[in-house]
Amino acid sequence: MVLSRRTFSALAGTAALGFSLSGSGSEMACAAGRAPVAPTGPAPGPPSADGKAHTVGFDRYSMLIDGKRLVLWSGEVHPFRLPSPSLWRDVLEKLRAHGYNTISIYVSWNYHSPAPGKYDFTGVRDLDLFLRTAAETGLYVILRPGPYINAEVDAGGFPGWLTVTQGTARTSDPTYLKYVDEWLTAVDRIAAKHLYTKGGGTIVLYQLENEYANNVSSPLGRDYMTHLYTKVRRDGIDVPLFHNDKGRNGHWAPGTFDTGGEKDRYLYGFDGYPSPFAPPPDWGYFGVGGTKGGSTASPETPGLIAEFGGGWFDPWGGVEFDGKGYAESRRTRDAAYERRFYLTNLANGIKVHNVYMTFGGTSWGWLPAPIVYTSYDYGAALDEARQPTAKLIPMHQIGQLLHSVPDLAKLDRAEDISVGDTGVKAYHLVNPDTKAHFYILRNDASAEAVASVPLAGTTLPVPVPGLDARLLATGITLGRRKLRYSTAQPMMWLAAGRQDIAVFTGRTGESTRTALECASEPTVTVLEGNPVHVYADGVLRIDARLNSLTRVLVQGGGISTPLLLLFADDQTSGRLWRHDTPSGPVLVRGPALLRTAALRGTTVHLTGDTIEAADLEVWGPRGVSEVVWNQGTLKTVATTSGSLQVEQRLPGVPVVLLPTLTNWRRSAENPESAADYDDSGWKAANKKSSYSVTPVPAGQPVLFADDYGYHYGDVWYRGRFTDAGKAGSVSFSYISGAQGLLMAWLDGKPLGTHRMPVPDKKTVRLGTWSATATFPVPEKKGPRVLSVLVRRMQHDEDGAAKDTHKVARGLTAVTFEGDSPAVTWRIRGEVIPDPVRGPVNNGGLYGERHGWHLPGFADSRWKVVDFPRDERRQGVVWYRTDFRLAVDASVDASIGLTLTDDPARAYRVQIFLNGWNMGQYINDVGPQHTFVLPNGLLRTRGPNTLALAVLSDGTTPAGPGKVALTLLGSAAGGVPVAVVNSPGRAVKH
Repeated sequence: MVLSRRTFSALAGTAALGFSLSGSGSEMACAAGRAPVAPTGPAPGPPSADGKAHTVGFDRYSMLIDGKRLVLWSGEVHPFRLPSPSLWRDVLEKLRAHGYNTISIYVSWNYHSPAPGKYDFTGVRDLDLFLRTAAETGLYVILRPGPYINAEVDAGGFPGWLTVTQGTARTSDPTYLKYVDEWLTAVDRIAAKHLYTKGGGTIVLYQLENEYANNVSSPLGRDYMTHLYTKVRRDGIDVPLFHNDKGRNGHWAPGTFDTGGEKDRYLYGFDGYPSPFAPPPDWGYFGVGGTKGGSTASPETPGLIAEFGGGWFDPWGGVEFDGKGYAESRRTRDAAYERRFYLTNLANGIKVHNVYMTFGGTSWGWLPAPIVYTSYDYGAALDEARQPTAKLIPMHQIGQLLHSVPDLAKLDRAEDISVGDTGVKAYHLVNPDTKAHFYILRNDASAEAVASVPLAGTTLPVPVPGLDARLLATGITLGRRKLRYSTAQPMMWLAAGRQDIAVFTGRTGESTRTALECASEPTVTVLEGNPVHVYADGVLRIDARLNSLTRVLVQGGGISTPLLLLFADDQTSGRLWRHDTPSGPVLVRGPALLRTAALRGTTVHLTGDTIEAADLEVWGPRGVSEVVWNQGTLKTVATTSGSLQVEQRLPGVPVVLLPTLTNWRRSAENPESAADYDDSGWKAANKKSSYSVTPVPAGQPVLFADDYGYHYGDVWYRGRFTDAGKAGSVSFSYISGAQGLLMAWLDGKPLGTHRMPVPDKKTVRLGTWSATATFPVPEKKGPRVLSVLVRRMQHDEDGAAKDTHKVARGLTAVTFEGDSPAVTWRIRGEVIPDPVRGPVNNGGLYGERHGWHLPGFADSRWKVVDFPRDERRQGVVWYRTDFRLAVDASVDASIGLTLTDDPARAYRVQIFLNGWNMGQYINDVGPQHTFVLPNGLLRTRGPNTLALAVLSDGTTPAGPGKVALTLLGSAAGGVPVAVVNSPGRAVKH
């Protein structure tokens, strides 16, 4: 019988909690004398740089680590989007604690290379340190070093200097390959030391190229991919390699290019960003796409999704999410979305599953591609300020499940099942070795449905909330016992002390039934909650409603080891933390985060975070009698659950007080606009040819900024001419990227400002933004001077492999109407890259070239002002202030800077914290108003310098309006944070 939702809910309040306890003979079939079938072997333990040789391979089912099957449950993290190395550990510990066993990282070429042949892997670019931290945290690594990464970064990761080189990128062009080889040599020299195969680190997969969809049938492409493969192997990279296909096309699957006969060491991977408003697609081996339907393009390698949408990026103006920003991305791709889409992937045989992004971070400085603003929060599970969100709970549950139940690493499609006329889609899978069965139920409708699911010989009602999914299992082992079935989702199993522990989970308020096979009647003790249990014919059934935590202890029944069953709703499951130690696993309940666990004698040493006051309960190996939390020894009592319970609750986080930003000082700049400004030291812009894909206009010199070595931020031009008495107007053609602008002056007087339009949903993906700005020319005889400032919004990405990163930036042509005077041009951009902050930190503003953004700059002669400001001026005005923070050393406080003003006011702000360019705010475009200030760059216990470079067009009053520090989250705990080197020395100009 299929129960209606009303009937099911009514029965749920009875002693049976929604189920009859007198079931049929078939349901009660005795399992006496049948021992659980063991899986092929437990999943590998947490990896480390243990100095031992390991094997990394695969078959068509899964990855094989030291011969053991493993599902890589991975989250994408970009070290370059968090320029504070201490915080890398914070992010990685949070991901490991929440169930991830792997991280995937891009390595961005432009971030490490200020010039040809120069590669910097120090300071905030210390890749070696990041990989060491990943190994110390116990995470496998998927390394993705390009050469091209896309990733919504400038030029898709290509360095600025590559825009002015000969040779077609992403082909077998020998000039391009020469530079690629230099880059890969630099990266692979580090990567080779961190391969899991060599025991020096935890890298288990390496990506050759990214979303390379062009030249698939051309020798330019095939030879290019072969070259990359050969180069990486020669560099000593011996883990399996793969390419990330843009979509499910079968591009660069095994056999499509020459891998030197290594067919068993190369995998096919692809990415996908399906709409949250459509049903999840079947993209794995069991899908319906034919030979190019996802993993079916490579039937002998495991399903590998190199990027699956864990959110989506938001362009300038917030047009992707109707101005609501990344909060809307997180709302539409929420926890239910993750269960619905990620469980569908698992049902389709995906065994390398990477969520892009899991921590998005910040595209600081001039890192962002023109399409996006500074924040790269992405709506990810861990937000830009490193704060956990509700999206981590499904990842936590599934990740722990994959670790505890190795049966999931080898699945075949089983016979279809009927779940009634409910609209619920059911996937039925089986492990061919253990015969464990798994059922993934997905509801694509908005209303809840109750599926009638046949589980181990009985049909049970299982509610599936609207736009949600769940996983059920039969026949898996829970230590020494075997699960007959459960309508709750299994989360983890472990052995701790003298008992086994199994956790089941689901939505709050759901009624569940769990059946265990028992040779004889066991002793059942309810330790917490109000579950109902009955034993008959070799099966123990327990009916429990999910509400906080229910505990049931099962003893005897033909098995000497007790089993503690924990039934947890989602919120409670997010406070159950497993940590594996060399002495055995530890399970902790209560705090907001468990970072580490270590056993020393009879003491378990824990570190972690609390936000609110929290319980602390610990299950550990035999003999553990004492608990230390964040270096403090706590009084405990033994519980009937076999745990140690701390007598007093852990304290929450103390209040964090932030100062008001006052004592601002102001100074106007752009002396370059003055007629008598001395530009004799500037470069002459007189080249005749360029490697840019933008044609040089006939009769014009090359004015493209990159051709003169200026690749990032603002660029100035000054043009001198005479004999233009007949000119009625002057037109400036320029290319800037989305939200770029041009300001012009003639003889020191403003001509006006031209801005690129705010993109809409139709134009946001166009890439190149070019325009012509025309201004009238007041009549005057004699020598004249044009001054032009172009704000470039970085280089186009090269996703189609057409050298679009070489589209010009800056002025492209200057023409006069009514006359054609000869103009001699000079150009000035950024100074030599800051050796600490790197090439993407600075542009060519006067203040940047003279160190106005740096701490310690002598601004005592600047005028003291208050905010809000209200002035009209075309050009640049700087504001500086110092402030001091005194956050308690035991508190991890994430702090941002929030700017607000009348949106009708047209101006933009570059934000510098202790000399670091933390992003760009555009008041009348948005949507970003708060900018994360990472600890380390931000001194949370000491002095800080804030500098704002305000660029306004003079058409409206210009701010800043209100500028304030904002607390984005805090926790008692965190990781030790070292202050990032932020020199305040003078910059050569």
